[in-house]
Amino acid sequence: MRSAEDIAAICEGHHADPFAILGPHFDGSGGRWLRAFMPNARTVHARLGDQSVPLTRVHEQGFFEGLLAAPLPAKYVFQVEWDNGHQETIEDPYRFDSTLGEVDVWLLREGTHLRPYEILGAHRQTIEGVDGVRFIVWAPEALRVSVVGDFNYWDARRHPMRRLHSAGLFELFLPHVTIDARYKYDVLGASGRVWSQKADPYAFRSELRPATASIVADLPPPVALSVDRHAANSRHAPVSIYEVHPGSWRRQWGESPFLSWQALGDQLIPYVQELGFTHIELMPVTEHPLDASWGYQPTGMYAPTARFGDAAALREFVNRCHQAGIGVLLDWVPAHFPSDSHGLGRFDGSALYEHADPREGLHRDWNTLIYNFGRAEVKNFLIGSALYWLERYGFDGLRVDAVASMLYRDYSRREGDWVPNVHGGRENLEAVHFLQRLNEIIGQERAAAVTIAEESTAWQGVSRPTHAGGLGFHYKWNMGWMNDTLRYISRDPLYRRHHQNELTFGLCYAFSENFVLPISHDEVVHGKGSLLGKMPGDRWQRFANLRAYLGFMYAHPGKKLLFMGCEFGQEREWDHDCELDWALLDQPDHAGVQRLVKDLNRLYRAMPALHQLDSEPDGFEWIDHSDHDHSVICFLRRARNPDREVLVVCNFTPMVHEAYRVGVSRPGRYRECLNTDSRHYAGSDVGNPFVEVTTEAIGWHGRDYSLCLRLPPLATVFFEYL
Repeated sequence: MRSAEDIAAICEGHHADPFAILGPHFDGSGGRWLRAFMPNARTVHARLGDQSVPLTRVHEQGFFEGLLAAPLPAKYVFQVEWDNGHQETIEDPYRFDSTLGEVDVWLLREGTHLRPYEILGAHRQTIEGVDGVRFIVWAPEALRVSVVGDFNYWDARRHPMRRLHSAGLFELFLPHVTIDARYKYDVLGASGRVWSQKADPYAFRSELRPATASIVADLPPPVALSVDRHAANSRHAPVSIYEVHPGSWRRQWGESPFLSWQALGDQLIPYVQELGFTHIELMPVTEHPLDASWGYQPTGMYAPTARFGDAAALREFVNRCHQAGIGVLLDWVPAHFPSDSHGLGRFDGSALYEHADPREGLHRDWNTLIYNFGRAEVKNFLIGSALYWLERYGFDGLRVDAVASMLYRDYSRREGDWVPNVHGGRENLEAVHFLQRLNEIIGQERAAAVTIAEESTAWQGVSRPTHAGGLGFHYKWNMGWMNDTLRYISRDPLYRRHHQNELTFGLCYAFSENFVLPISHDEVVHGKGSLLGKMPGDRWQRFANLRAYLGFMYAHPGKKLLFMGCEFGQEREWDHDCELDWALLDQPDHAGVQRLVKDLNRLYRAMPALHQLDSEPDGFEWIDHSDHDHSVICFLRRARNPDREVLVVCNFTPMVHEAYRVGVSRPGRYRECLNTDSRHYAGSDVGNPFVEVTTEAIGWHGRDYSLCLRLPPLATVFFEYL
């Protein structure tokens, strides 16, 4: 039975169980009540086959009901005449039963459904021959959740959802709603005071900022990774990553400054292919409200940003990259999320996705919220997102942002501003378990994909398998190498002799993890200047330093990552609001750096010694790192085949070293295969006068043979053993 209080609650939009009131209900005497809430309706009739039964308005705001003496047919529709005289036939959403199976409910509640996006969110569906969209959202502490959108005037009173109590889910099938409809969830918190409109956490599409509504879209079909892509992502393969911010690589004039995925594909893919990079890493393209966040404050973990086009266009971009032999990695952000009112923060009026205690749930550095990794549904939400991008878009892997901030409860916090774990320690055990499970699931479900951790501390075993106690990532960014070597190369060459350990220390731990050597966007923003801007000396020396450093990076064990613009010596600091300074390529020194990067990528890919054992000690051997006075280091890189050997010599002073002797173990010939001081790169073209250099039976560096070399200034030189 309904009461006056029930009717008032429906009309005021705060009834907790709308299905108990609206739709068809037995009256206890063989008949049925039929009830509907339709604001601004003048009349409502229920059409049952050939019959048309009027419903009576019992509340001035639009609550109608009628008693049908005969049993009610399973199917009926409402014929509505609105106040403006328009007439419409409407399916009643409150006549449809739940279509959510018990197994799915149980898996969602337990947090073990690997692909929750297949159930939650907005999905087109046909029920009893009626087309519409089924909406399901998780909001366990909400008193009432309504679907609002273009289709109901954004009126939260019109379509309150059915609550599935056991799992904290709300569900509603809305007939007539179609693809491209804008919608949100209007959430009334349990207190009855918290009332907000939230974007769908599982939306597959969102509006372009500053608008924030979700948009009904079809679930993209799965994408398989080929055997070739699997091999290209292997730790023994050459991996040279070009990190790209799609919004500022190039820009255009017109209504939108952003290139579309189509245009990016037309321009970026040939460019990356020409320069020889093996992978593109996209900075986050999940939906985000603020351009200046570069995507690192996402509000749509399942929605590609509307800035560059729709899901189909992004999928096609990834496909075109693969056709060109280029892998695509996605920068993915599970460490935190913004507190924007339409986002996940206090989603159901409570701390649902985040921690309630700001000592656990608030990032002081970024003023963002931290996921509650101890909650099964939250872990499921994130792991589902990871699989979604890998399986539904075909990404080759994920670079996981800010892992260090996840691992430590006291990350960037003052004493007393953090909560110890159950053992009294600083480690975030829940985050550790989440990361391990994330990598295990990806390994099981998407074995061809890789995961890369941005982890800036000495946490042990980041790229060790979980069964061995590690976090299970395939690679870890080598932030120590990056910081040390940039500090070294920024010094005046006069003083480098006192700091050579900054250049060489990374080899003490180079094989403790599977490393990526990152020169990323973080090094060219926030007043740090450009990579070229870090180099000391006059203009010639700055470019020579940059070329020598890039050569050293490609010779050093570890996969490579270079942020866009670094490949041609961008002079100013990166600005997300404008494109790179492509006009610089008209200048010989900038064009020379670009040609060098192209040749370094070619050499790195062509020579197994430079990539095959990147993560294994057998792939590297010091010849000498003790010549501090000349700031020279020399070493060998090796492949599985010991005959495939490359000698690398670096001179980090602006002086030419004539007749510089380097010890080697085997007699024979070495060919200079790349010299960063070559005139082709706008260098001084100092080098070895003969293409091939023959060993002499003169012991040096503890070896039986040696080479007599002419070392160019501020240069890295590669020699192939013939």
